[in-house]
Amino acid sequence: MDAAQSVAGRRRLSQAELDMIVTAHEKFVTGKQGGKRASLRFVQLSGLDLSFRNLVDADLTASILEGCRLVRTKLDRASLFGCDLRKSDMRQASLVRADLRGACLRGANLAQADLTQADFREGQIAIPHPRKGLDTLRHETRQGEVDEVNFSGATLDGSQFEGVSAFKADFSDCSLRGAKLSGANLKEANLAGAILDNADVKGANLEGANLCGAVMANVDTSAARVSGASMNGALGASTREAVAKAQELYKRATDNQLWCQTGGKEGQAARLDGEDLRPLGDKLKGLRLTAMSAKGACMVGLDLSGAQLQGANLTGADLRAANLRGADLRGARLAGANLTKADLRQAFLSPLPLGPDRRTPATLQGARIRYAAAQTADLSEAILDGADLRGSDLTGARVARASFRDVDLNAVQGLDLSMP
Repeated sequence: MDAAQSVAGRRRLSQAELDMIVTAHEKFVTGKQGGKRASLRFVQLSGLDLSFRNLVDADLTASILEGCRLVRTKLDRASLFGCDLRKSDMRQASLVRADLRGACLRGANLAQADLTQADFREGQIAIPHPRKGLDTLRHETRQGEVDEVNFSGATLDGSQFEGVSAFKADFSDCSLRGAKLSGANLKEANLAGAILDNADVKGANLEGANLCGAVMANVDTSAARVSGASMNGALGASTREAVAKAQELYKRATDNQLWCQTGGKEGQAARLDGEDLRPLGDKLKGLRLTAMSAKGACMVGLDLSGAQLQGANLTGADLRAANLRGADLRGARLAGANLTKADLRQAFLSPLPLGPDRRTPATLQGARIRYAAAQTADLSEAILDGADLRGSDLTGARVARASFRDVDLNAVQGLDLSMP
C-alpha cells in the first residue's frame, strides 16, 4: 500500500478543528453540558498535537496519526484499530485496554506508557479506494507491527501480542506480566530487566534477544526460538527449596515484629541475607521489620506496603516492582539495591533519629531506581549519589538536603532541586 492510498479518502483536520472535537469529547467524558464523543474514524491527523488530552473511549479507527504528539494522552479503551502511529511520540500515555489491532507503530516512542491489557494483534483493515475514497473499501488483514518501538519502562501486563512483529523493539525494564507473546517476532528485541512473570512465549521468535536480568518466573521458553538470545542474570521461578523455606523465613519476620513490640525482650532482628523472599507474597505487608537485614535478598514484586523498615539493611537487594507504598524506610541502607518500577509513593526515606544529637540518613548510593513511582515520598537528606533515577516520578517528593551527586536524572518527572 503506497502513501497516496493510505491518505486517500481521509479528511485532513487542522489543529484547531481537532482541538474543538477533543474539547467536546472531554466534556462528554466528564459529563459536562455540550459534550460529544469523538468520532475520528478515517481522518488524517499526522503531525498534530494531542498531548495531555483526554481521549478515553474515543474512536480513532484507521486514522493516520504518523508523527503525532500524544505525550501523556489518556487513550484508555480507545479504538486505535488499524491506525498508522509510525514515529508518534506517546511517552507516558495511558492506553489501558486500548484496541491497537492491526495498528502500525513502527519507530514510535511509548516509553513509560501504561498499556495494561492493550491488544496489538492482527486486524482486518478497511482500505479506502485511491480515487473513490470511502465509498469503495477493500479489506486487508494486517499484522500488528511494533518494530523498533521504544517501550522502555512501560507497563504491558496482560497485553496481547500474539503474532505481532516487534523486531528490535525496546522492552527494557518493562512489566510484561501475563502478556500473551505467542508467535510474536521478538528477534533482537531488548528485554533486559523486563518482568515477564507468567508470560506466554510459545512459538515466539526470541533469536538474538537481550533477556539479561529479566524476571522470567513461570515462563516456558522450550517452544520458543531462542538461539543467540542472551539470558545472563535472568531470574526464574523460586526453587522448591525456596518455597519450602518460606514458612521459616516468615517466622523470622514475625520474630522481628515481636522483638520490636517487646523492646528487644523477646524475638530477634531477622537475618534474611541472600534469601528468595518471593514466596512470601504479601505476608510482610505492614509488619514491623525495624533493623531487619536482607542484604542481596530477592524481593521482586513483594508487597511491603506500610512495613516498618527503619534502619533495615537492604544493600544490593532486588526490589523490582516491589510495593513499598507508605513504608517507613528512615535510615535504611539501600546502596546498590534495584528498585526499578517499585512503588515508593508516600514512603519515608528521611533520617532515622538515634538519640538527642544522632540521626542516620537513608543511603541509596548506586541504587537503580528506574521508572519508580515516588510521588510525595520523603527523601529528605537521603544520599542518592551515583543512583540511576531515570524515568522516575518524584512529583511532590521532599528532597531537602538530599545528595544527588552523579545521579542519572534523565526523563525524571517532578523533581524540584530548588526547593528548600
